[in-house]
Amino acid sequence: MPCFLCGARQSDPTRGVSPWKRGVRHERQVLVCPDCQLVHDWKADLDRCGRCRSTFLSSRLGEIECHSCGEVRPQTRPALGPARPDAALTNEVEQALSRALSGLSRLSAPRARG
Repeated sequence: MPCFLCGARQSDPTRGVSPWKRGVRHERQVLVCPDCQLVHDWKADLDRCGRCRSTFLSSRLGEIECHSCGEVRPQTRPALGPARPDAALTNEVEQALSRALSGLSRLSAPRARG
């Protein structure tokens, strides 16, 4: 999932606490990269809890949960799909599939008996 502000993608995360932050925007789970956390008032763009006004929310299975006060509510509208196609992600997935499938063809090739 890319940063909702700049579109940067998180590489394979290292062990431990991630520098990326999570939030909910327009009823949908989003990520914020470390760079955008420094140069942008990113919390202003996030949804807030109706009870305590916290931005520490998560979206899952049709409901939104506040991790500050514990309120759980149903989503008021379906989560929107991505705003635009991500060409970089499409290319990355195509390359990964190509590598995986070429590895499978090498495994399934008949071996010469001698």
